[in-house]
Amino acid sequence: QVQLVESGGGLVQPGGSLRLSCAASRSIFTFNAMGWYRQSPGKQRDLVATITSDGSTNYADSLKGRFTISRDSAKNTVYLQMNSLKPEDTAVYYCNADWVRVGVPLRYWGQGTQVTVSS
Repeated sequence: QVQLVESGGGLVQPGGSLRLSCAASRSIFTFNAMGWYRQSPGKQRDLVATITSDGSTNYADSLKGRFTISRDSAKNTVYLQMNSLKPEDTAVYYCNADWVRVGVPLRYWGQGTQVTVSS
C-alpha cells in the first residue's frame, strides 16, 4: 500500500509564494514518476508538473517559470514551489505517483491540499 500525504496549502495573496510537500510512505525511487495535479470546482484535474525517477521534469506550459518541482529522496518527499501566484492558481492540488509494478501500471493519489490565492 502506498500513501501520499500533501501539506503546505493555504491562503496567499496574489504575487505570493507557497511550497507544497508530498510525503510518500516508501522510497520515491520506487515510482516511475511523481507529480502534481490541480483541480478547480467544476473543472477537470490538470497536470501541473511531474518528475521521473531519473530526475527529468515536465511542466504545464502555462506554469513554466513560476512553478518548480523538486524532490528530497532522504525524506521521500516531492515538493512544488509556486511563485508569483495568481487568483487563477486557486485549486485543490493533488500529489500523484505512477508505478509500473510487474508490468502493471498503478497510480496513487494523495488527499489533496487547498491553495487559495486571494487578496
